[in-house]
Amino acid sequence: MSERRASVRGLTEVRLHGRGGQGTVVASLMLARAAMLEGRSVQAFPEFGVERRGAPVTAFLRIASEPIHLRCRVERPDHVLVLDPALLDRVELPPPSGGVLVANTPLAPSAVAVPGGWRIASLDATRIARARRLGSGAMPIVNSPMAGAFARATGLVGLDALLAAIREAVPTAPDENVAAAAEAFERVAGDLPGEPT
Repeated sequence: MSERRASVRGLTEVRLHGRGGQGTVVASLMLARAAMLEGRSVQAFPEFGVERRGAPVTAFLRIASEPIHLRCRVERPDHVLVLDPALLDRVELPPPSGGVLVANTPLAPSAVAVPGGWRIASLDATRIARARRLGSGAMPIVNSPMAGAFARATGLVGLDALLAAIREAVPTAPDENVAAAAEAFERVAGDLPGEPT
């Protein structure tokens, strides 16, 4: 852990990977708002490049119990959220942190190949998004179900705060997005907080 990072009490850093049109940046904002509603300090921001629908997108999230003054990208995340299963083999993970990689995939957690030391949680968020008609069949918007899965897999934010944040962040189909997040919270599989391993 860097000296700058160690100086922020209770800091958790998250990196999100997806594709343009899936809601990666909005997912970081949903999770940040949920943490704010629970009284914590947050930072959420994207890494900009050639932005176009379908292009890889990275967003960053920091949550802490005191103000955050860091102004840099997240290099060594505590947790990673991957919204597009095709990106799983392209995501660089730092050395094992004991953190959770939350992946949008129909695969069981044990079938997701990542370096040892990372806990895996998986959910077929694409199926949930399509069933709830979030986005189009060709490009489902998976941010709400993935945020729900992330909340359950990490325990970083509570479900009530997340659902309130989704209602604030999503102007289109808020009820469907809330339902998708709640369903994902229940369906995500893996080594989950509060469950025997």
